[in-house]
Amino acid sequence: MTVAAEIGLSKEEIYPIKTFQNFDVDPLASITSMLSKINTGEEIWVQIIIQPENDEWHKKGIKYVAAMKETGKPPQSIAISKELQKKFTDFSKEVAQSAGNLFKPTIESSDSKKSDEGIKLPGTTETALGGIEQKITKLGFKTTIRIVAIADDEEKAKSKIQGILGAFMQFNTINLNSFKLQEMKTSSEALYDFIDRKPSSSSYILNIEEIASIYHLPNITVETPLIGWAGSKKGEPPSNLPVMSQENTEELTVIGETNFRNYKMQFGIKKRDRRLHIYSIGKTGTGKSTLLENMIIDDIKSGRGVAVVDPHGDLIDRVLDFVGDDRINDVVYFSPADREYPIGFNVLENVDPDLKSIVASGVVGIFKKIFGESWGPRLEYILRNTVLALLDYPNSTMLGITKMLIDKNYRKKVVSYITDPVILDFWVNEFEKYDQKFRTEAVAPIQNKVGQFLSSATIRNIVGQSKSTINLNDIMDNKKILLIDLSMGKIGEDMAALLGAMMITKIQLAAMQRASIPEPDRIDFYLYVDEFQNFATDSFATILSEARKYHLNLTMTNQYIAQMPDVVREAVFGNVGTLISFRVGAGDSSALTKEFEPVFEANDLVNLSNYHIYIKMAIDGVSCPAFSAVTLVPRDDKSHNREEIIKHSREFYAKNREEVESELVRQNDNPINYNSLSASNTEEGPVKIDKFHYQDQDQIYFTNKKGEKWYILDNSKINPPTGGQNSKIDNNNDSIQPIEEI
Repeated sequence: MTVAAEIGLSKEEIYPIKTFQNFDVDPLASITSMLSKINTGEEIWVQIIIQPENDEWHKKGIKYVAAMKETGKPPQSIAISKELQKKFTDFSKEVAQSAGNLFKPTIESSDSKKSDEGIKLPGTTETALGGIEQKITKLGFKTTIRIVAIADDEEKAKSKIQGILGAFMQFNTINLNSFKLQEMKTSSEALYDFIDRKPSSSSYILNIEEIASIYHLPNITVETPLIGWAGSKKGEPPSNLPVMSQENTEELTVIGETNFRNYKMQFGIKKRDRRLHIYSIGKTGTGKSTLLENMIIDDIKSGRGVAVVDPHGDLIDRVLDFVGDDRINDVVYFSPADREYPIGFNVLENVDPDLKSIVASGVVGIFKKIFGESWGPRLEYILRNTVLALLDYPNSTMLGITKMLIDKNYRKKVVSYITDPVILDFWVNEFEKYDQKFRTEAVAPIQNKVGQFLSSATIRNIVGQSKSTINLNDIMDNKKILLIDLSMGKIGEDMAALLGAMMITKIQLAAMQRASIPEPDRIDFYLYVDEFQNFATDSFATILSEARKYHLNLTMTNQYIAQMPDVVREAVFGNVGTLISFRVGAGDSSALTKEFEPVFEANDLVNLSNYHIYIKMAIDGVSCPAFSAVTLVPRDDKSHNREEIIKHSREFYAKNREEVESELVRQNDNPINYNSLSASNTEEGPVKIDKFHYQDQDQIYFTNKKGEKWYILDNSKINPPTGGQNSKIDNNNDSIQPIEEI
């Protein structure tokens, strides 16, 4: 049963009710307390409707007060209640009686005479007039207050309404005004008045102070349970916000939905603004990965080029389910945990001479980040020169770092290819002159640290391949999809950090190689890095500042600011165009307040609900004031192409593990110095080995100078193969290839 009633005033509207200035506790607490006392299936609603009112009621109040002070009677033009009429009649009689009894010279006493200041009024009347004067000094609004109760039967519903009325009676004041209950109604008309928010025909004026006393936002002094505390405020979006329904959706990437005053609009970020990069921060479980997931899927379905670096694997697992049939062939799935099908990735391969220093800084920065506590200047100095030397040597890989330091023959060969005079001078005139003890001490830390990674077959099979099986320039320029699954639980935290940082460095190089392409022709490529602090070396700051011009657009997330190195932190807040905050800790809220004020404060940032964000967004290249929003729920339009995608990626971009390991064994063999192969090395006497060979499985075959016999290398000796192969050699055979002289 539904019952509705209105709350009216017992006196004229110019008389005030009790306001918050006369309460020791918040009067709202009593109202919310009554509202909370409901049982299952019951509802209570209090509706307050206000409308602006002109100043005629002020004039009415002024006229009323003036008449009372002058004559002791209200002006005839103002209708007053019977109760007031009785009071004024009694007061008039009292004045007349006093005049009759004292009709003597004393009649001019101050208590009874009429003067320029009017007649003397009783104290209660003076108080009432003072209250009226106070009320009419403030703005007034036509007010309607309704109560609607829903219960099992009519009597229960009426009882609920009486309870709410009791809470409103705290505003009643003797000699001033008070609330009273109007007729209770069960008609549908009364309910529709409530639903339609229709002002009552018997509405009355309350000033802003009275309205604020009846309703205001509750504060900490209101201890009523079940109040839905917001915790954080909402901010108004900018007027030029790119809304999905109004913009060309091909130019937008969806971010979320506005929530200011419950006005919901899906919005996104424009392509040109994404070149300024996006950074989001928030505690774990607040919705960062969901935001990334929606943005990545939107990019994929819009045909854009995307790379995702995921240190957990969950994000990529979800993204794989949303790749449509038309984009299966575009996906490169790079998972080091897929040990049977390693993808080749050589960070030292085909580096532009102008970019070699960037690669060296990137590689050194990776190891410095991982081993920061035990890092030293000498270690960094030698490692940097080692990497720079290997960049000049054809087909070099990360495996060459330790080999360069301990294998003299290999080092000599690498040094012969060095073109930079400074690097050459280090190896010829400095490193070679280290005494054995000093060299051992200098090299040991590098062997220890780099060797930890290269000793892992998983890593070695990836970075040890001299020819990368993926082409990052091709991926970026042809809008392909690179999914880098670096699940720490499968390959280890340090291994994930190493591969992730190397991959980001290589993507940076691929972007910088676009310098020769006119900027309008550079295709946008979108790089997502979840928990990017795991891969953020000092050189990452360069990417943030330089990537924009090459249309490499970054979207990064992490949990708290302290995870970032100082250089990277300054680069993030100095270069990022769009900043998104989920709920953060107290320490981060203080730093982020500088970015989001004056709209939001530190307390707002620590109280955000899950999936709620504050966003300071770049629109058309200009940073706009922060506003609030909600991220969208995860999509459910799965394509279920996961297995087919992985199968295709293995077929086109990976190699069989056994094939890779056999190749690494051959690469790691000690180089053969053919000039040292003499009679003492053979069982048949002097043999001149020609520079031709062919390979059968793991065995390398050589010929003598005349091409008459095959020989094999066995225990550092040149011997005929088992069983003998003395037939004449056909040097035109395609399987015979030249051997480089050591």
